[in-house]
Amino acid sequence: MATVKVTLSPQDYRSKVWVDWCPGCGNFGILAAETQAFAELGLNPRETVVVSGIGCSGKTPHFMNVEGVHTLHGRSIPYAMGIKLANPNLTVVVNGGDGDLLGIGVGHFVSAGRYNVDLTIILHDNGVYGLTKGQASPTLPRNVKTKALPKPNIKDAVNPIVLALASGYTFVARAYAYDTRHLKEVIKEAIRHKGTALVDVLQPCPTYNDINTKEWYDKRIYKLENEKWDPKVKDPKEVEEKLVKAIEKAREPMDEKIPIGIFYQNELEPTYTDRLASRISNYLELPPAKQIIDYNGESLTLIDKILEKRRVI
Repeated sequence: MATVKVTLSPQDYRSKVWVDWCPGCGNFGILAAETQAFAELGLNPRETVVVSGIGCSGKTPHFMNVEGVHTLHGRSIPYAMGIKLANPNLTVVVNGGDGDLLGIGVGHFVSAGRYNVDLTIILHDNGVYGLTKGQASPTLPRNVKTKALPKPNIKDAVNPIVLALASGYTFVARAYAYDTRHLKEVIKEAIRHKGTALVDVLQPCPTYNDINTKEWYDKRIYKLENEKWDPKVKDPKEVEEKLVKAIEKAREPMDEKIPIGIFYQNELEPTYTDRLASRISNYLELPPAKQIIDYNGESLTLIDKILEKRRVI
């Protein structure tokens, strides 16, 4: 969380850049919910960083009045991890598409679970590569044919919730882009959580996905909290039981009923910042971002001597 809370409206977190997503795109709901969450949490824009990759979701930092980084395809998670570890006082949020984070970036997505860095990953999940004209993304089920595909999808789908749970994420949730109020609350809980948090946001793509439409989702979505679902791990002995239940719930056929809400939350695991602080006594007081790296324009690291020792003759 940011160190200094501020009082701003959601609009204060919006930049003046024209939002050029397609009409009806679920990204509008995600952007609205995210800025509302920032406002209600009182996040300082100068201590909040939104990181993105490539795809329609990659434009998110351009539309927000916070610190932002538009990175490479599939590399937003390790970039965000580096930012958080360099300055633990920052609130870091990743915005990435299902093709970006679960295609070329899936290795980083899985690896993030090993670290438990305190950051939030918002997955824009619409089943297609929207920016490149509607090819099947990793979350589109096999045998489904959307309008841009000449034939039904030939590959099996990745389940982001199950993959995150199996990888070690300590907060795993799903939300719906057209239910902005509920999505806002889930994002707030994800940011408050100490550890790696995933919010898988189901979003219609009215331009290229004519299967998973608003009408399709509205008939199937229900909220876990209305079923008295308890995602929180209160004792280490509950971890396996809660994980198994969450995985079973996430594997329910989505063509029938789709649960949204928090599947799993475990704050008993130390964050990567905690682990570093246990080994480096002054890490929190003097993280890398606050260290002096030059004096009067001269580097304090004598790189020539380091290279000399490693020179191969």
